[in-house]
Amino acid sequence: MDKPGTEDLVSLTQRPQWAALAAHATQFAQTHLRELFAADPERGRRLCAEGAGLHLDYSKQRVDDQTLRLLHELAASCDVHGRTAAMFSGERINRTEDRSVLHVALRMPKGERLEVDGVDVVAQVHEVLDRMAAFSERIRSGAWTGHTGKRIRNVVSIGIGGSDLGPVMAYEALRDFSDRGMHFAFVSNVDGTDFSEAVRGLDPAETLFIVCSKTFTTLETLANAHAARRWCLESLAGDDDAGDDGAVAKHFVAVSTNTDGVRDFGIDTENMFGFWDWVGGRYSMDSAIGLSTMIAIGPDNFRDMLAGFHAMDVHFRDAPAERNLPVLMALIGIWNNDFLGADTVAVLPYAQYLKRFPAYLQQLTMESNGKSVTLDGRRVDYQTGPVYWGEPGTNGQHSFYQLIHQGTRLVPCDFIGFCEPLSPLREQHDLLMANLFAQGEALAFGKTADEVRSGGAAEALVAHKTFEGNRPSSTILARKLTPHALGALVALYEHSVFVQGVIWDIDSFDQWGVELGKVLAKRTASELAAVDSPRLRHDSSTNALIERYRDQRGAH
Repeated sequence: MDKPGTEDLVSLTQRPQWAALAAHATQFAQTHLRELFAADPERGRRLCAEGAGLHLDYSKQRVDDQTLRLLHELAASCDVHGRTAAMFSGERINRTEDRSVLHVALRMPKGERLEVDGVDVVAQVHEVLDRMAAFSERIRSGAWTGHTGKRIRNVVSIGIGGSDLGPVMAYEALRDFSDRGMHFAFVSNVDGTDFSEAVRGLDPAETLFIVCSKTFTTLETLANAHAARRWCLESLAGDDDAGDDGAVAKHFVAVSTNTDGVRDFGIDTENMFGFWDWVGGRYSMDSAIGLSTMIAIGPDNFRDMLAGFHAMDVHFRDAPAERNLPVLMALIGIWNNDFLGADTVAVLPYAQYLKRFPAYLQQLTMESNGKSVTLDGRRVDYQTGPVYWGEPGTNGQHSFYQLIHQGTRLVPCDFIGFCEPLSPLREQHDLLMANLFAQGEALAFGKTADEVRSGGAAEALVAHKTFEGNRPSSTILARKLTPHALGALVALYEHSVFVQGVIWDIDSFDQWGVELGKVLAKRTASELAAVDSPRLRHDSSTNALIERYRDQRGAH
């Protein structure tokens, strides 16, 4: 992409649109949501938007029409529309790595074209998807058998970061659509307990491992992959003359681009599924990284999920900013983060199947926008990515909601719910959703001291039972948690993260912050494994901790 022009070099906080928002925030600070709703009886029906099967109600956010107008003016001044077009056209908007950002190509329908450097990347994507589908059907039908001829009944996916969080989240979210005759497990932590527990009770002869590593050099993933190889071979290698290679080839496949590394491990490269450098790890769950998802839910459901992604992509690309769900979510997030002083966002899915969705969003949001320098390397003088966290409702109501309602910190909330249950227990679903709606209402309007008194509370307890309200939240509703709805929901947050990154003038698609710890860990690992006491060259704290660990760990 071209270097930034004169306008782009103006610091964000020096833009007149930013100054106007800051002034508005000062004037707006004491305005309560009670007043906003009282002044506009139609607010709840007016401040909402639809897209790709999702309904966004943002009427309980602390905004008015002027707030929204000023936020849209800020977005226009930062050329959000132009940067969006640049992403969809394949320009190299990941500047620090000089790469295109084309996760949107992963879900384009077959027959569409998107050329990058003269290559139709959509055709490449569908070639891989077709191979994934054929392989998945062989596993699901029993046509693929293990080294001893037994059918594969267990699938263990090995990865870390984006190669794990997306597949885990998708499997849990779409478990209702999965093949219940198969068992799926996921290994990411280099802590050996993670692997040991994942394979406990499994028959190696019925187990397939999917090793997910783009470079096939990720230390944690390779450590677990080699542990899986040993576990498998201890049972299977001696069964016939094919030996180790025969057993590995029937029980391991790879999602990688490193053909030599995959071959050296013993995996048949015919069973290697690739992807591209324009796919970031945290944007890869709909690429070959989703192979375990496809095996679990089947190719048709996987394609339906891709269609949900694409529907939100089209909405984001084409819908006017005032009705554009990712743009609205992004701008409201910037308002809360930079002008209302909210350092965090709680994501609260009222769907047990989405129990891993907040963890997935932690990487998507914080690895993307946890940056402190602009695209041209200048230190920012404003807050960028907030902290994302959350748990499914109603569990969270009995733990951390106390802080959200009556604590001293402002915690904007995203409530996520579905109108139709997947469970046959419909009455319980009504109760679940009643809690979702009630929590948003309670956060917005609270309970005044007079209302507490009128309820007969003792005066000594009035302050304790008063809820100040004015706590902002958005509610996202879909009809039902289907593969299509999940794809649209993930894409909604992906594009919201992108819009925020554009406005903050940061690179949302690199992650240099994870590199230093990796480099230091390599050096430290050799010191921990040394037979003789190594000469330590760390700070006094790290040296002392290493010495204590070596002293107390016992012999290997």
